[in-house]
Amino acid sequence: FEKKTMKKILKFIGLVLLAIVLYIAYSIMNPASPLEKVSFANNELTFEVEYSRPFKKDRLIFGNKSDGALVPFGEYWRTGANAATNFSINSDITISGVQLMSGKYRLYTVPGKEKWEVFVNSEADTFFAITEPDSAKDLMSFTVTPQKLEETVEQFTIDFIPSPPDGPLSTGLRLRWDLTEIVIPFN
Repeated sequence: FEKKTMKKILKFIGLVLLAIVLYIAYSIMNPASPLEKVSFANNELTFEVEYSRPFKKDRLIFGNKSDGALVPFGEYWRTGANAATNFSINSDITISGVQLMSGKYRLYTVPGKEKWEVFVNSEADTFFAITEPDSAKDLMSFTVTPQKLEETVEQFTIDFIPSPPDGPLSTGLRLRWDLTEIVIPFN
């Protein structure tokens, strides 16, 4: 009787462990906020961004913490889900009047109602990148003005847009989610 009971217990424990392993594998292969890579190439420049794309799912995205915002105003955001947004450039570029040398970086933001603070940090490719960055490794910071969108963007999206025909010669790294858009011009 005891051998049969022990076999059943071991079989049950094995099934539970198998279920846990399968769940973890499924979560890694199909994350709730899928990983995305976008790139821009022009002449000698290649600009690549890797980030995770969370969904709105009927939540308040940007706003006051007291209102239950997922990304509260005035608080550091790793600018995506799961881990910090990483980017790499193969040529020097200028962002907000500051030259950024070719290399790998992280993008962090502090959203606000009237302005967003944007930080470029040199801590690229650190495992998981889920904690606040080492601000001593910030290479630059600047502010951009958010724009209100007419239609909701369900999934956080980063892409590139060309400079407007009547504007300065630059390209924009555009971030959109919910009813908010920011553009970070670079050249």
